[in-house]
Amino acid sequence: MLKHTLIHPEINAILGRAGHHSKILIADGNYPASTKKGPNAELISLNLSPGCVTVVQVLRAILSAVPVDHVNTMGIPADDPYAKFGEPPAWNDFRAVLKESGSLVALEPILKWDFYKAVESPDHVLTVQTGDQALWANVLLTLGCRT
Repeated sequence: MLKHTLIHPEINAILGRAGHHSKILIADGNYPASTKKGPNAELISLNLSPGCVTVVQVLRAILSAVPVDHVNTMGIPADDPYAKFGEPPAWNDFRAVLKESGSLVALEPILKWDFYKAVESPDHVLTVQTGDQALWANVLLTLGCRT
């Protein structure tokens, strides 16, 4: 019986095979998950309907199961129309989940095109596609190691 809150069997299997520096992408409903992924990544579609399942829900479950060294969001280019609004509200939600999990890792944005390159890494092992409608709500986790 699992002691953490993540109960999805395929996600648990992929995380169990992943190692230090493996990358997990939790993608919002706008992310091009079928084309922007690493060569070794598996895609789990949890996008049941708009707004369901959310990135925050998946992040909370994954953080209950594995150690994380880095948490990156997709940063907004200065020339993007959304940039004038400042940070997306979802980023504060992600920080709250990190704090709630006991993580000391800071949320760090990577500019959009660099984010795509980071996801296309051979270390990318999993994308969890959500139905989250929040804008700029993609999170790339780099796994740590058990200590």
